Amino acid sequence: MIWRRRTRGDGAHGEGAGGSADTLEAVTGTVRVDRRTKRLTKRLKPGDVAVIDHLDLDRVSAEALVACAPAAVVNAARSTSGRYPNLGPGILVEAGIPVLDDVGEEVMAQLSEGASARLVGDVLHVGERVVARGRRLSAEVVAADMETARAGLSLQLEAFAANTMEYLRRERELLLDGVGVPDVRTDLDGRHALVVVRGYHYKEDLVTLRPYVREYKPVLIGVDGGADAILEAGWKPDMIVGDMDSVSDAALRCGAEIVVHAYRDGRAPGLERVRALGIDAVVFPATGTSEDVAMLLADDKGATLIAAVGTHVTLVEFLDKGRSGMASTFLTRLRVGGKLVDAKGVSRLYRSRVSDAQVLVLVLSGVLALVAALLVTPTGQAILAVTGARLEDAWAFLVGLLPGGGP
Repeated sequence: MIWRRRTRGDGAHGEGAGGSADTLEAVTGTVRVDRRTKRLTKRLKPGDVAVIDHLDLDRVSAEALVACAPAAVVNAARSTSGRYPNLGPGILVEAGIPVLDDVGEEVMAQLSEGASARLVGDVLHVGERVVARGRRLSAEVVAADMETARAGLSLQLEAFAANTMEYLRRERELLLDGVGVPDVRTDLDGRHALVVVRGYHYKEDLVTLRPYVREYKPVLIGVDGGADAILEAGWKPDMIVGDMDSVSDAALRCGAEIVVHAYRDGRAPGLERVRALGIDAVVFPATGTSEDVAMLLADDKGATLIAAVGTHVTLVEFLDKGRSGMASTFLTRLRVGGKLVDAKGVSRLYRSRVSDAQVLVLVLSGVLALVAALLVTPTGQAILAVTGARLEDAWAFLVGLLPGGGP
């Protein structure tokens, strides 16, 4: 239920979030609470109030929230900390979803799953009890946060460079010589590999790549939720790589080979889930991200070309992922660069400009050309004469059915 109340004029504005509690929408919905945003979106329904604890809300998480159409989002952490200009808050605000930001970690314990909560201005209520206060985000607030965050980007660049050097020191044998890459049953030698990450524009890019998949039949590698993206596109993944925290049971059971990305010390939290489903898995201990592991695996096993969809490319995207380990992606791309074709955003490179009207004109032109061809040949003239006679008979029959239409 969404309702408005305005005790001031339409032009009145309060401080902070761009309006007072009396001039902002009040929203009521069922509470869904989880510290992991991508885990929450699996059960979030339209009209729910999403309660998260997500510092520096990234673009992918924000787009996943928008797709669920919640009535409001309440963030225990600060949606933009100022480390770098992250994209998530702007996406929520642009979609018209009310966001109550930086309410404090204690809200995660104070709210129960399934409770009914009401957001009025910058205050969250459960019944008559106030459970959280924060700041309501608006376009103006987000713009100011982005301006502040851009000033701190140089510090993040220095930290990113330091993380890159640390990763190179720890994983030089894997990067340079392939030491530690496990054996897999999937045959990649001499074939193309399509690595799918459920990242930016992955759906549009997979549609654009349909002719490529049909012609080259690449090995389809889904990185965690990317396996579900492959299934949604109408294909079946040959291999699923990741820590198994965002892939569905249906994808895990589809028959693909499972490669569990483990920590360098051998701990593999996702392995227990896979084994509980009665599925055998290969374990790949490595630092960095699962998309790096997938690319290194495809390269080591002889793939002649690696096409990547939805992966991270730019510095802001690396930072937007929110992990120091994203530095590994930079070095992984240097390692497999000769084979790597980044298909992310390929759907925006070219889009058909043929309109429906142009298609109709083309069809009519074809019909007219066929009629003209029939008119200049004896056989065609005979066909047209017979067709004309049939049409006259049909017309006479229809006229005869009308009252007073008979002779």
